[in-house]
Amino acid sequence: MAEILRNGNLYHIRNDVISYVLMEMPGGVLAHLYFGARLEGLNAANLLRHANIPSDDGFSVQECALDRLPQEYPSFGLGDMRDGALTVEGPDGSWAVDLRVEKAETLDAKPVLEGLPATRGEGCAALRFTMRDAHTGLVALLDYAIYDDCPAVARSVKLVNGGEATLKLTRAYSLCLDLPDDGWDIITLPGAWARERTVCRRPLAAGHQGISSRRGASSAQASPFLALARPETNQDRGEIIGATLIYSGNFMASAEVSQFGVTRVLLGIDDRDFGWQLLPGAEFQAPEAALVYSDEGIGGMSRGFHALWENHLLPKRWMNRKRPVLLNSWEAAYFDFDHDKLLAIAKAAADAGVELFVMDDGWFGHRDDDYTSLGDWTVDRKKLPLGLEGLGKDVRSLGIQFGIWMEPEMVSPDSDLFRAHPDWCLHIPGREAIQSRHQLVLDMGRQEVQDFVVEAVSKTLKASGATYLKWDMNRNFTNIGSAALPADRQKETAHRYMLGLYAVMERLVAAFPDVLFEGCASGGGRFDAGMLYYVPQIWCSDDTDALCRVEIQCGTTILFPPSTMGCHVSAVPNHQTARVTPLETRFAVALGGSFGYELDPCKLTDEERAALRNEVDFANRTQLLRLYGRLYWIQTPFNGNDAAWMSVSEDRKEALFTLVRAMARPNAMPPMVRLAGLDAGRRYRVAETGEVFGGDELMRVGLCCPLPYGDAASLVYTLVAEA
Repeated sequence: MAEILRNGNLYHIRNDVISYVLMEMPGGVLAHLYFGARLEGLNAANLLRHANIPSDDGFSVQECALDRLPQEYPSFGLGDMRDGALTVEGPDGSWAVDLRVEKAETLDAKPVLEGLPATRGEGCAALRFTMRDAHTGLVALLDYAIYDDCPAVARSVKLVNGGEATLKLTRAYSLCLDLPDDGWDIITLPGAWARERTVCRRPLAAGHQGISSRRGASSAQASPFLALARPETNQDRGEIIGATLIYSGNFMASAEVSQFGVTRVLLGIDDRDFGWQLLPGAEFQAPEAALVYSDEGIGGMSRGFHALWENHLLPKRWMNRKRPVLLNSWEAAYFDFDHDKLLAIAKAAADAGVELFVMDDGWFGHRDDDYTSLGDWTVDRKKLPLGLEGLGKDVRSLGIQFGIWMEPEMVSPDSDLFRAHPDWCLHIPGREAIQSRHQLVLDMGRQEVQDFVVEAVSKTLKASGATYLKWDMNRNFTNIGSAALPADRQKETAHRYMLGLYAVMERLVAAFPDVLFEGCASGGGRFDAGMLYYVPQIWCSDDTDALCRVEIQCGTTILFPPSTMGCHVSAVPNHQTARVTPLETRFAVALGGSFGYELDPCKLTDEERAALRNEVDFANRTQLLRLYGRLYWIQTPFNGNDAAWMSVSEDRKEALFTLVRAMARPNAMPPMVRLAGLDAGRRYRVAETGEVFGGDELMRVGLCCPLPYGDAASLVYTLVAEA
């Protein structure tokens, strides 16, 4: 059970698995003493001696160097020479902040973050520190929550101007974590379009290292996450600490190793493009950050994050709920379609057992390519003479649901919307607008833009009767400026955009509770916990090649559970790589997430259509296990020719095992793969072969896996415990 223990000026936040320990130093500076495996107690003097800090009542800033003290929410400029979490410009032009504890209190409930996504408050214990800078009157509320059911701590910071002068926030990070040594590797998730969330691991070194995004989105190029793992830590064992930001915009995640060989982790909104005017009495809420600790390796950390998101972040209405098997029209038709063509594709999909047909880009304005019409969300009657109403009705008559694609945050210069409201896009007056994909970004920080987007999406959903909406966002920010803000507040633009987007999502998911919203940003370019607060799944990547997808899905599940990943079987030759892979392998890989198709079933052979019917049936029968079971990566695709993973039910009675081999090898023996997560005392039947094995044998000896002949070979085994 989660609990908050207080012993004098020592605060111990813990559950059955982890502990997080803080200490109010004499004089009110808040020190961080420990985050890791559960402790029964802690000798603070021991850790302070390690930092060469006196722990008696004579402590003051003047008597010790803050540069050595492990702090909870430090600033730069008053003795600590490391990067700080907070920088505030005062009316005198100075920017040092000296926060001291005024009070600490356990809370009956975890506070709700106004206007921002955050973990919910069920099943947790909550603690708040109120800190004040006497010189400026700035108050910082540091909130902590620890959960009963996962090895996670959620942290957030609210800043309140309690003084009489206007302050300017120039840095307001969400998390600082000071660790007493530098014996760690840093793990980050860089990437690119169609190569999202690759895994980068390297030893910590003196100075700064990390990852960031200044693109207006968490981005394909970076993920708001870093982990510190001991050098010996692998997938199954060893210490690791993961930190992520529940936010979808610009971020900074860094680790700094100081001259004393200690490590400081910082995480928050990237301050290089951030500023916030804080009037007297005004508040600023920083995004929430989440920390997970595991001594069971990378996989243990991942399952900790998965439990946190599944139990405390993802939309409740989709928790442990079945998702429809869908077919999306994009790679089947692109912009080249009409009513009859779409209906033929939908009919072939329905015949295969597909439950949802999704019409992608090209249905509105005069959208025959990506040059025009974004913002003009009225149906193109040349393509769809019966309108959205007619197409939706005809698709539903096939016995399946209808879904639709939109890109509501964007506007084409060639659109009626832009001609009517050219100032609604992000822009810098006097500078030529920079286009990407022939489009501009709407200024979501403006209320009138938010209202327009809500109305456009609402009308589309009502007219079409869609039960699914793919929400796309196909470019990052340039010309970052807002016509709605004065010159001295332009650095608020990017964050106000995110607040506006979240407000829009809040209104829409409340108005359409039965619609399945799927996030997308040129694929996985905004795959983060902030978006997952509103949408239960995100299109994992525009790269649908099965072998590429194994790597992308492996990197994604380091942080996010399989239920959040949109994963589809696509046509061959693949549209991104031209690779030809067997249908069985494309299917095996797509089973790794929320399952669907990205192809034209009308172009398949009779044999392939029959295979699709079997695939859909299997995907439905195994869906709850695949999406919500405990995930174990047995062999990651970054370390060799094979990749293997499995999902295990909570009660360990069922498991689904998948193996993919990229390249065939001549004269090779079939691999023996040690499974994971099973009950060693149970016996399991492999449904596909009828063989029975002990759980201990499968995990300690392994399972012989004879793969089909050829490249991109795969197998999928279903394991069921015998009574």
